[in-house]
Amino acid sequence: MLGSLVLICIFICFLFFFIKIQRPKNFPPGPQPVPIFGNLLELNIANPLKDFERLAERYGNVYSVYFGGTPSVILTGFKAMKEALVNKAADFSGRPQNLLISHLTEGKGIAFLDYGPAWKEHRRFALMTLRNFGMGKQSMEDRILGETEHLVARLEKSAGGFLNPQTVFHNATSNIIYLVLFGIRYNYGDEALKKYVSSVTESTKIANGPWGLIYETFPFLRALPLPFKKIFTHFETVKKLDANMVNKHKPTRVPGEPNNFVDCYLDELDKRGNDGSSFSEEQLVRTIIDLHSAGTDSTSNTLLTAFLYLTTHPDIQERCQKEIDDVLEGRAYASFEDRHKMPYTHAVIHESQRIASSFPLSVPHCTTKDTELMGYSIPKGTLIIPNLLSVLREEDQWKFPHEFNPANFLNEQGQFEKHEAFLPFSAGPRVCLGEGLARMELFLILVTLLRRFQFFWPDDAGEPDFTPVYGGTLTPKPYRMGVTLRQTARET
Repeated sequence: MLGSLVLICIFICFLFFFIKIQRPKNFPPGPQPVPIFGNLLELNIANPLKDFERLAERYGNVYSVYFGGTPSVILTGFKAMKEALVNKAADFSGRPQNLLISHLTEGKGIAFLDYGPAWKEHRRFALMTLRNFGMGKQSMEDRILGETEHLVARLEKSAGGFLNPQTVFHNATSNIIYLVLFGIRYNYGDEALKKYVSSVTESTKIANGPWGLIYETFPFLRALPLPFKKIFTHFETVKKLDANMVNKHKPTRVPGEPNNFVDCYLDELDKRGNDGSSFSEEQLVRTIIDLHSAGTDSTSNTLLTAFLYLTTHPDIQERCQKEIDDVLEGRAYASFEDRHKMPYTHAVIHESQRIASSFPLSVPHCTTKDTELMGYSIPKGTLIIPNLLSVLREEDQWKFPHEFNPANFLNEQGQFEKHEAFLPFSAGPRVCLGEGLARMELFLILVTLLRRFQFFWPDDAGEPDFTPVYGGTLTPKPYRMGVTLRQTARET
């Protein structure tokens, strides 16, 4: 027995010290991987962001890391990101099909669908349908402002006291996308909504955490009853909830007279029949999941970030409120067009998105063919990880890259100035579907709340901790904020 253990130890040492993983010719540089583990032993797999920053300083803005035996290329900085995702978009717009999330989605939906005719068809349909239902139009404003009134009512109950904003912002943004998808909303605290949000949250934590990486790195462990198995249960819960909503919705729809996204999709199914296309009810359910995620997480996290900084920077909050009051005058509600008259508030919203960096490593890409990037050769099927956080904090791109400062989006005349390196939603053909909706939500919700309420940091809360929690997404640590009604709100 002892002899066998000694032989196993010698064999493992042999693997580590005598067998080297060979990089493809002219592949981007990176740390030397070891058999079985690749570079995992030198990464903090619970939060690799600092390690990725360190490796970029050593190897440059395009470097490689091995997850087990799988090579991946990390893109750092605006120049590398633009060349790959925009200038060579067709080469870098694939989705890897051997990750945990791709096994969950089973080639359905939009976000994780591989680059090809089915993805193009569904993305085109989704964008067209969202525009038809008011993306950037009055009808979408009405949906958002209607839900914002429910949010205001919830905050009024806390006026004069304190509130933990995590749940209410997530519920509000979730309801807005449900209004677009189904034409319905849930009451805050509804058990079905709680179950849905909980399942999605837990799935995200697993997929983007250490257990997700273990699943992807060590395929021989996938059959074991380890924690990553829970994600399949959570995802099944989400699928069933959405499928039930679609079935309940069918009797109320009038074919040919769509009132929401699901109506449009079912009309498209009726029109196509059995034409062999990628359109199906199963695909509809997966698309709903993708759109709900795209329309919820980044927006709620950005709102949490915005109010964390507004409560701790009362001078910035006061300046926003003065600008809002001056522009709205006697009006109770803002219009999305008002953003052009509120350069400072508009800059604060963009700065909140920059600092929030909700999806710091974006959604993984892969190369669709053998290609080149910044002088390196990258084979077809290589996993590509765009480090969006590196662009949003790049010192050559921003006046104040490491602090919350609206001046990052203001010119010398105090006018709003959008920055080319502002990529919170990624770039190129794979840019987030929910970007247009998120921009409108952030403006209308933030302006409405600052018009009605004053927010402050509680005296007994200690020093604020601005360090976000990483779990694939970046989320502010839970905090409380004080809420009082403003005089202008009492007068309207």
